[in-house]
Amino acid sequence: MTQAQLQETANIPALLEEPGIRKWQDFFGFQTDHKVIGIQYLVTSFIFYCIGGVMADLVRTELRTPEVDFVTPEVYNSLFTLHATIMIFLWIVPAGAGFANYLIPLMIGAKDMAFPRLNAVAFWMIPPAGVLLIASLVVGDAPDAGWTSYPPLSLLTGQVGEGIWIISVLLLGTSSILGSINFLVTLLKMRIPSMDIHKMPLFCWAMFATSSLVLVSTPVLAAGLILLSFDLIAGTTFFNPSGGGDPVVYQHMFWFYSHPAVYIMILPFFGAISEIIPIHSRKPIFGYKAIAYSSLAISFLGLIVWAHHMFTSGIPGWLRMFFMITTMIIAVPTGIKIFSWLATMWGGKIQMNSAMLFAIGFVGTFVIGGISGVMLAAVPFDIHVHDTYFVVAHLHYVLFGGSVLGIFAAIYHWFPKMTGRMVNEFWGKVHFALTIVGLNMTFLPMHKLGLMGMNRRIAQYDPKFTTLNEICTYGSYILAISTFPFIINAIWSWLYGEKAGNNPWRALTLEWMTTSPPAIENFDQTPVLATGPYDYGLERADEGVPLSDPNPFLSGGPNSVLRAEPDPAVAANPEDRK
Repeated sequence: MTQAQLQETANIPALLEEPGIRKWQDFFGFQTDHKVIGIQYLVTSFIFYCIGGVMADLVRTELRTPEVDFVTPEVYNSLFTLHATIMIFLWIVPAGAGFANYLIPLMIGAKDMAFPRLNAVAFWMIPPAGVLLIASLVVGDAPDAGWTSYPPLSLLTGQVGEGIWIISVLLLGTSSILGSINFLVTLLKMRIPSMDIHKMPLFCWAMFATSSLVLVSTPVLAAGLILLSFDLIAGTTFFNPSGGGDPVVYQHMFWFYSHPAVYIMILPFFGAISEIIPIHSRKPIFGYKAIAYSSLAISFLGLIVWAHHMFTSGIPGWLRMFFMITTMIIAVPTGIKIFSWLATMWGGKIQMNSAMLFAIGFVGTFVIGGISGVMLAAVPFDIHVHDTYFVVAHLHYVLFGGSVLGIFAAIYHWFPKMTGRMVNEFWGKVHFALTIVGLNMTFLPMHKLGLMGMNRRIAQYDPKFTTLNEICTYGSYILAISTFPFIINAIWSWLYGEKAGNNPWRALTLEWMTTSPPAIENFDQTPVLATGPYDYGLERADEGVPLSDPNPFLSGGPNSVLRAEPDPAVAANPEDRK
């Protein structure tokens, strides 16, 4: 076949009947189809992202000037408390679960998740938790002790708002636990027979590591919050120093989950970037096993670094040294991923589409956050900048420059599979440009603010910090504006975009080996692997045919991931196939 004929076959769903057509009402009800649930997760979490973003801009507007002249200090405290809680528990964590729900069964050749009803229950715990959290703003008693909710401060503020915050986070934590059980069982028990663990896509490895981390760490946070609620409502003194309690114990319980939460938020998008870069570089992934096992290493090491948040809390010096060393060591598996991605891109035929631009942006900005993280791991430096804007800058370069850019890269990459239509690349690139400019303009100056000594979580500050805060505020407005081309592009493309075909990226992983969007049960027959998931540009030893232009629907094509009988014409003349 000529290349032109080969490309035409990419739009022919030879292996499946017409996909089941979903009505728009299906996405607003209780469904057990993992693909519907995945989109429910993504859309719901994006709505909360917009709400949390509005709160962030209100906070930045207050900080544009050194005086308290936009909102009251009490409202300011509530806004940054809810902003952080929403962005972590209602945006990044559920977005990762959304991609996992949609992709894991498709990637491993399964028809659905292991426990479909449990899957739906896990999602439907999220909207009421989010509504509860936001409703606390209108009860006149919103939580204002920060997203950490440290006692004794959280015991001295409003009982109602703090109680709502605890209930909301407990619901969201329970949702994560249920989802993680489902992901682990699905990955371990429902892979197709021809897929051993070293043939799984790297996104599946990342979700395995993430789910394991969730199951170990989340119950500890739940226990801490339950004890805190007893102190708040029943008058116990687990953490109340006035009755002999120890607030530092709460910090240990909180950070035993909440530092692993950073990896819970970033690991799924490490996996997504590991899928996106080889496809759009047309090269095999560099160091497949190194990337896979580094995810597990991050998951393990993430459980023994939590007390680096507590270097100023009075913990013994020997304990500081232990957590300083483990925090620095965790940079090693992360660095393995970074260098493997760079090696994959090196010499590749890089396609600068929206997905790849966000993936490259992810790598660059995450490295900045990672370097500042190693700096904060050093006890003397951490003590110097603790509770300053340097920490805020580090956090946002990791979670916005990392997780959020990873979310957008994943959306642009898998949008054709989810909707059957391509996004508009021009507006995708406009979205990327505005996001990168706004991101660096907002958070880069915060490093200088922190080194100059500006404390975080305050509404009023020394006038010498005014200029840098103005730059940060205007950058946050650019970030807000960047969301509009994305929303318009996504909605317009979903309704009227160019038809994508089944495999527009010419990928090799199984989710591209079905129709776009996929049929109700994904595959008509059990797939059988014939190549690895990242064998771009390689040759089949038995046929000597390059794998740079795979087409999954060509019966007998040597690049087909689904095994079929060979096409005599193609086998006879491999040059035409090239």
